[in-house]
Amino acid sequence: MQVTKRTGPTNIVLRMTIRRLKSTANKYKAPIWRYVAELLERPRRLRVEVNVSKINRYTNAGDTVVVPGKVLGAGSIDHPVTVAAIAFSAEAVRKITSAGGRVLHILQLAEENPRGSNVKIII
Repeated sequence: MQVTKRTGPTNIVLRMTIRRLKSTANKYKAPIWRYVAELLERPRRLRVEVNVSKINRYTNAGDTVVVPGKVLGAGSIDHPVTVAAIAFSAEAVRKITSAGGRVLHILQLAEENPRGSNVKIII
């Protein structure tokens, strides 16, 4: 009988992102980055996929949002927001930027805001 061990994500960029988020959480005592890292460690089929319409529904103009997964382009957005995620569809990037928002990788946001203040997590 062969026993398989849990290996976690094999994508090297994702593994580096998780490691850097955990170190940022420890260094700045910011539990939000540890929580985002834990969500990213989940199996791929359980990882978050969020549509632009959901971001539009749960945010106000000028908000900063973290999506621990991929942002998809279904729906519309009518106010500028800063969205950080692991991946974006081309349509999602177009809609967010045309509304005046910013699109970032999660590590870029962690470097800009290491304490994680005023950041919403959308799951």
